[in-house]
Amino acid sequence: MGISTAPGRMTTEEIVRLNREHTLFSWSVQGALDPIAIDHAEGVYLYTPEGDRILDFNSQLMSVNIGHGDRRVIDAISEQATKLQFVQPAFATEIRGRLGEKLAEILPGDIDKVFFTLGGAEAIENAIKIARHYSGRYKVLARYRAYHGATFGAMTLTGDPRRWANEPGLVGVVRYPDTHRWGEKEPRPVEESLQGLEDVIRYEGPQTIAAVFLETIVGTNGILIPPDGYIQGVREVCDRHGILMVADEVMAGFGRTGRWFAVDHWDTVPDLITMAKGLTSSYLPLGAVGMRHHVAEAFEQKMFYGGLTYSSHPVSLAAALATIGVYEEDGLLERTARMGEVMRRHHEDLYRRHPSVGVHRSLGLFGIIDLVRSREPYEPLTPFNGTSDEMKAVAGFLRRNNLYTMIANNSIHTNPPLTITEEQLAEGFEIIDRALDIADQAVTH
Repeated sequence: MGISTAPGRMTTEEIVRLNREHTLFSWSVQGALDPIAIDHAEGVYLYTPEGDRILDFNSQLMSVNIGHGDRRVIDAISEQATKLQFVQPAFATEIRGRLGEKLAEILPGDIDKVFFTLGGAEAIENAIKIARHYSGRYKVLARYRAYHGATFGAMTLTGDPRRWANEPGLVGVVRYPDTHRWGEKEPRPVEESLQGLEDVIRYEGPQTIAAVFLETIVGTNGILIPPDGYIQGVREVCDRHGILMVADEVMAGFGRTGRWFAVDHWDTVPDLITMAKGLTSSYLPLGAVGMRHHVAEAFEQKMFYGGLTYSSHPVSLAAALATIGVYEEDGLLERTARMGEVMRRHHEDLYRRHPSVGVHRSLGLFGIIDLVRSREPYEPLTPFNGTSDEMKAVAGFLRRNNLYTMIANNSIHTNPPLTITEEQLAEGFEIIDRALDIADQAVTH
């Protein structure tokens, strides 16, 4: 069947049909898909081909931090594309030097050199390589409640069930205990979590371990904010055993928590830091691995065995430099810290009024609401790695009322663009408020 409409004027039905017939969607049973067709976006809103407006309450994948359609970034992309579209990464370019210098300015501590990739998973892959090449060791430690990406090594580091279908994975990945256990309301005591890490290092042999990887704040597995003292404790453990500390800031970085990077809240400098998403606000693909000076120095006299055709792609770099300019020009870090307090008040209000809200967590505009059948004893609204009729009903209500966000297990994510206003926040939480009336009906205690 042919397409009767002119280019750029397809209906939702035509767009969905062609997408489903000829493209494969991520993390989906293809026959069960019911995707939303999007024509354009502006600010915190998405628009369907028919003009319906949808509030983007998750910044897509916690990534469109500066909102949709910012002309400053679009113009920078256009200008760079007109001047120089691509050269292979062995060449030096002005935009590469300018962005590298700017990142050295805002990255924690003495992290002053980066390797550019095209996304977060590639950043993780190259962080693994750098840690192994630098240390001469092969083991890397990671947690279960973690998502690091869908490429081979990053998926092995990922601890959540998305890993299962992709096993066996990379040799040398070893798990260490999480700060939060599934189905528990509060994080584990700092001392207990750190002792678990110490135990794994002892049993595996510190002389075999290249790096400890962690999402500074765990993203898709629950916006799990570590208790104070944990991040500093991991740093101390790594220092004592001569192991590199790698902070995955792909989601938490670039203003999401009210600081440039989440690790800044704990005044800690990792040896390697991975970034993507908010680096360009996802206007174009780009990721990077940042490394402390002593790590970068090691490759002055020995080969770095890594490379990508599109590393340091000029147009993506221009998008990143312009995006960082937007963060600074609009004061988005400071604004996010203020708006984070507003969002926390919305969370607290929902907790007071809805017994289905078991717990809420947030830092800046990085937030989540966990739904339960019972607060005491604590019983999530869904089983681990599953869903429930009530959770499906909540998700359906949000979709019908034009609020897009991530629904995972028993959780509603609240991660809007950093440009969101108080009125727009209230708009989103009013819809969530009504959806929670459905979840409340499942409460048993």
